[in-house]
Amino acid sequence: NDMKMIEVEATENSDDKEENKGKSDEGELNDDSDDKNDSRNSVGGAENKVEGKSKVGLLSKLGKKEPLEDGEKKSSQDGIGKESTAAKEKIKGGLLSKFRKKEQVDNDDSSSASRRKLQIATWNIAAINNNPFEYWITFDESPAYEKIMTDIEAFLEEPGDNDVPVSKVFTEEMFAQLDKRMTGKEWESVKSYWEDDFKDRKIISQFMKDPLLGSKRLASMPDRITNTINVVGSDEPVFRPTVINQYEGDLSNLKLWWSAWEEFMFDTKLMIRKGDEIYKMKVYKMLQPIKKSKYPDITEAEEKVSLPLQTMCGAIFDAILVHMMNTVSTPDVWQPLKKTMVENLNKKKIPHTLEILENVYGDSDVITLQEVSASLIEQAKKRTLGEKFWIIAPEDMDAVRDQNSVILLNKDSFKLGTKKEITSIVSRSFDAGVDVPIASGDILAISVEGKDDNSYLIASFHGDTNGLATKPVLSAIMKAMESDSSLASHKLLFGLDANTYEDAKPGKQQDVLEWGKHYVSFGLSSCWGDVPNPSNYTTFNSRTYLQPQLNKACKQSDKRSNGDVNPKDFILFGKRDFKVKKTWKDNTGEKKYMEGTAFPTLKFPSDHGILATILEPIDSSSMNLESDVKSVKISPEQQPGANSVETER
Repeated sequence: NDMKMIEVEATENSDDKEENKGKSDEGELNDDSDDKNDSRNSVGGAENKVEGKSKVGLLSKLGKKEPLEDGEKKSSQDGIGKESTAAKEKIKGGLLSKFRKKEQVDNDDSSSASRRKLQIATWNIAAINNNPFEYWITFDESPAYEKIMTDIEAFLEEPGDNDVPVSKVFTEEMFAQLDKRMTGKEWESVKSYWEDDFKDRKIISQFMKDPLLGSKRLASMPDRITNTINVVGSDEPVFRPTVINQYEGDLSNLKLWWSAWEEFMFDTKLMIRKGDEIYKMKVYKMLQPIKKSKYPDITEAEEKVSLPLQTMCGAIFDAILVHMMNTVSTPDVWQPLKKTMVENLNKKKIPHTLEILENVYGDSDVITLQEVSASLIEQAKKRTLGEKFWIIAPEDMDAVRDQNSVILLNKDSFKLGTKKEITSIVSRSFDAGVDVPIASGDILAISVEGKDDNSYLIASFHGDTNGLATKPVLSAIMKAMESDSSLASHKLLFGLDANTYEDAKPGKQQDVLEWGKHYVSFGLSSCWGDVPNPSNYTTFNSRTYLQPQLNKACKQSDKRSNGDVNPKDFILFGKRDFKVKKTWKDNTGEKKYMEGTAFPTLKFPSDHGILATILEPIDSSSMNLESDVKSVKISPEQQPGANSVETER
């Protein structure tokens, strides 16, 4: 009926058809004779080639010459009379009105799979954080917590006589044993670094608070890799003997600590999964070289011996922590306190994370996760989450750092049999000669067919701390889609921890507004729009002094001003494919975000908020139709029906 009504409008007063024959199409639809090129894209142009079935059906009748009202005389100079313009306006108004009404009916048709909205969620779950002391928390049940943490802060900020040489804590005897162990593994000796530098450093001012030591990752990197290790065949991970993890052994003095530490690093063999393979591996072999390309402050000489050098620095770091805790407190106070915190903050971390995903975000179509441990993946597959979602991990999954990007696809929304990992195609698309700071498991990209008969490229990515890999990774994804014909028609859905900053350090951190300009340049938008709000934060965490990156430590009084409070998380999509229906962020596990609240908390297990959005597909045919209708040039004074068109919209 809609089409018939439009046909009637288009062919009204057909007695005048013969009078219109032979007239210029440009003259019929343009009141500006200079705009001949525009007329070829207008609704009534004879040369117009309309794409899309809906437009063909609605506009086929309009390819005829536009009729004149009875009694009209056509101007020979401008090609169109005022009465002809009125007729044209009538057609335009009717066309928009009828198409809009029909489009609304189509949108309301729930049986149309291709018009189905998609709910996307992304979350950096921070799998590697197993240090119960890392972040400031509220612990009203134990006054001892507040006292210990403030005393540690004072110890590090104003050490006084406590700032003793490293060799007074990590002794000459300990280093000799360590050097023997390392050279016995065919590592180069770092005795010169010990003798000429480290043994005489003051434990606080020259070691713990040395900013270069932090930026070189000489203490934090070995801690990240060996702090907590998931092993095959056990739900319980293994912990390095240190204060800052879930280690339950006795750390009441340095002698006990060193004996346990040396044995753990060089004698303990663990069953580790790497990809589809399982290896029996000693802990020291899990350490990774520190590359200058990713951590530019490390020297070339240090890079060459980064394995033994980071092992020595890691041992010194752990020794100082044990010494410090037993100085500001007593073992019978701090060790039971730690046990209570471990139970609440760490052991329940994976179950609590999975409960939030199942109970709060189980209705999502796509969930992209970052920093996911192998243990969480295995446990998720055994739960309700595994029954509802295809859980996809990268082929090059990193079981050593144990932080991987993962994608969950709702089984009701996607056809698993069509899934294909294309991470390698993305990796090959980086610009030649550019060393992008990424590691195995940071990127996961797949192509998959939806049950809506659309093809999707879905990606999950965890950016480096400074966000410097974020732009190159997106560029590589877009290049892969452009260069591979099999991906050209795919719709992109990209959830990521971009690690962008509100007030970025130029050249050292990724500015969030520059990041916005970058994704818009590819025709993409985000759940936050084309221009992200720099103060729309998705992180608010404040590190204590009991963790390896003291350059990030915050005093109790400076949690907000010096914490990591930044807009880091994004969901990207093609702006011609989708529009945002609704977006929210969550740092409670209840679809609520408490601004000004530091997290993780006892209830929320990550230092990143959850980000979710509902995307509504854009009907490309309606977009093109409206564009074509708008191309009809009518001056403001010739638009008597404009208000009615707007009202009908």
